Amino acid sequence: GMLYPRETPSRERKELGGLWSFRADFSPGRDAGFVQRWYRQPLRQTGPVIDMPVPASFNDITQDPSLENYIGWVWYEKEVLLPLRWLQEDFNTRVVLRFGSAHYYSIVWVNGVQVMEHEGGHLPFEADISSIVQGSPGTPCRITVALNNTLTPHTLPPGTIQYMNDKTRYPKNYFVQNIRFDFFNYAGIHRPVVLYTTPSVYIDDITVTTTSSDNVAMVQYQVSVVGSTLYSLSLSLRDQEGKVVATGDGPAGALKVLNPNLWWPYLMHENPGYRYSLEVKMQAQVNGALLEDLYTLPVGIRTVHVTSTQFLINGKPFYFHGVNKHEDADIRGKGFDWPLVMKDFNLLRWLGANSFRTSHYPYAEEIMDLCDAYGIVVIDECPGVGIKMPESFGNKSLQHHLVVMEELIRRDKNRPSVVMWSVANEPASELPTAAYYFKTVIAHTKALDPSRPVTFVTDANYALDLGAPYVDVICVNSYFSWYHDPGHLEVIPLQLTTQFENWYKTYQKPIIQSEYGADSVPGLHSDPPLMFSEEYQKALLREYHSVFDKKRKEYVIGELIWNFADFMTNQGTTRVLGNKKGIFTRQRQPKSAAFVLRERYWKIANESSCLPPIIKSHALFL
Repeated sequence: GMLYPRETPSRERKELGGLWSFRADFSPGRDAGFVQRWYRQPLRQTGPVIDMPVPASFNDITQDPSLENYIGWVWYEKEVLLPLRWLQEDFNTRVVLRFGSAHYYSIVWVNGVQVMEHEGGHLPFEADISSIVQGSPGTPCRITVALNNTLTPHTLPPGTIQYMNDKTRYPKNYFVQNIRFDFFNYAGIHRPVVLYTTPSVYIDDITVTTTSSDNVAMVQYQVSVVGSTLYSLSLSLRDQEGKVVATGDGPAGALKVLNPNLWWPYLMHENPGYRYSLEVKMQAQVNGALLEDLYTLPVGIRTVHVTSTQFLINGKPFYFHGVNKHEDADIRGKGFDWPLVMKDFNLLRWLGANSFRTSHYPYAEEIMDLCDAYGIVVIDECPGVGIKMPESFGNKSLQHHLVVMEELIRRDKNRPSVVMWSVANEPASELPTAAYYFKTVIAHTKALDPSRPVTFVTDANYALDLGAPYVDVICVNSYFSWYHDPGHLEVIPLQLTTQFENWYKTYQKPIIQSEYGADSVPGLHSDPPLMFSEEYQKALLREYHSVFDKKRKEYVIGELIWNFADFMTNQGTTRVLGNKKGIFTRQRQPKSAAFVLRERYWKIANESSCLPPIIKSHALFL
């Protein structure tokens, strides 16, 4: 299991954020840290170190351009003192070290002993370190992390390392990291690092699914316990007032809830994001002592169903009017930051957005918690972006992709906000190998979680896409009058209408316009509208919207603007300090297009929601 580390009467947690020691390995082979075994001693004894904030990307923290674009192994270290009560072996306490995420490949040592390795930059990993830290009270616990951001054809996302061997043009040992995705490959320890405790016999995992009909809901549960086979389990489901509405016992069963408060999306109900609390209590006898473990899981009761023309939440049609995002901001890169997160959620609600896609990787668990609480609907996407090369469709890549989906579903399976899994973004799905690849990944995802639809996001021709037959919802990206026929806004109505009709005629599945948009440089104005001006971005959006309004009466079930905010990319002749397709700047200030979208989203919400007028008017000022 990978339960989020919450404090309970039986569990404690210690945050390890702040300044860590940091050293990049600039040796030609990037292997000096392993040859010299930097993990065997304090990092400062191996050579020069600097202070590095965690969580954060390391790229933009210093003035060193070689660190900005560094590829290879970097080393982090933190020394911490643990509470004495954690270190008494006879107290039956288990100590766990957990990383929210680190990009891309991580090896972790505690006091010079390797405790875990993990591949993948956007999902949590943890290890039981009890045997290493217990028995040495008062001794600092030294945590060392070696982190490599190199991407290969078989990583997710993929990339290639290109060596420049022309000695007349490039220095010795010169290489570059090539990627096929349009955002900066930030690296570092990006999410919170915590130490937490459980009893030695503990609740390892909880899986919840919900159904509802008329005035009755069923909450099906499965609980796994590790450390003993002799234990008892009791469960209580409490509403938001703390009242117990259902009880159960044992490792599996169903809780019956009368007159349930359903989990509704933002702007679809006057009380969106309603969650119950499932309290799970485990008791076990260990060496004559009674051990208890308690864990509380938030639970939202809701159903999801897809027809040939609709996406239903709790049996009612849901229309995605939302955004695509990135975990990206000045200085911190992809590092988790609470003020930034709250600003983004306040902007989402101001905008009238009811949904977003986690383009193009899973987002922090703390962000997902807020989606659950605020009723923001999520298309949960794995890091399958830039899958363009034929070698990225082989068995090695496929096997890793399946593991990533397992990790993602294990983390987010209980979230009511997550209504659909996305297994990739803009892959080369016209390649012959794509058919077997996506058939396998989607079947595996459905086997892990039969309760949610599965998609991937395509920019391929409808007649050539070999993965589309296996998805439940068609998600299409298109940039008419931007990447195609640039500057010609007049072609959008015909081309977009043809796109929708071709896809629906071929598959009879509902369609989401999963990306559309145009770059605009804030403060750049032109009338008549010219590319890169704020006016052109507005005009392009309005052309798309006129087609959406026709087709959402038929089978188009959503529109997600690209992008919520400007974000950093690799340098290139078409990128001026990053991608400028945001309706907000990178500093979260609105461009003209934000007001166009806000007016539209609130209009759609007012047409379709059952909110009383007073709620709608108050919501405008969120």
